[in-house]
Amino acid sequence: MSKPHTHDDVARCQELLGQLNEYVDGELAAELCRDLEEHMAGCADCRVVFDTLAKTITLYHQLDATPIALPADVEERLLRRLSLGAP
Repeated sequence: MSKPHTHDDVARCQELLGQLNEYVDGELAAELCRDLEEHMAGCADCRVVFDTLAKTITLYHQLDATPIALPADVEERLLRRLSLGAP
């Protein structure tokens, strides 16, 4: 079970989380970076979102560009599963 926000300004969370990509890419103005960092220091929910994004980016950068060989029928089975009503 997740813990509720420790504050009542969910709109502020949404506003700041909308700036995460720019923050991670180093494209956010210094003052906005400070605002975001101060908010995350006091908002566990936003911190989890940031940590998850940062970890995802790190994992992506660690991927090898070598294609992975999959069993021949994987695409067919995936497409069948994605089709509505297909067994």
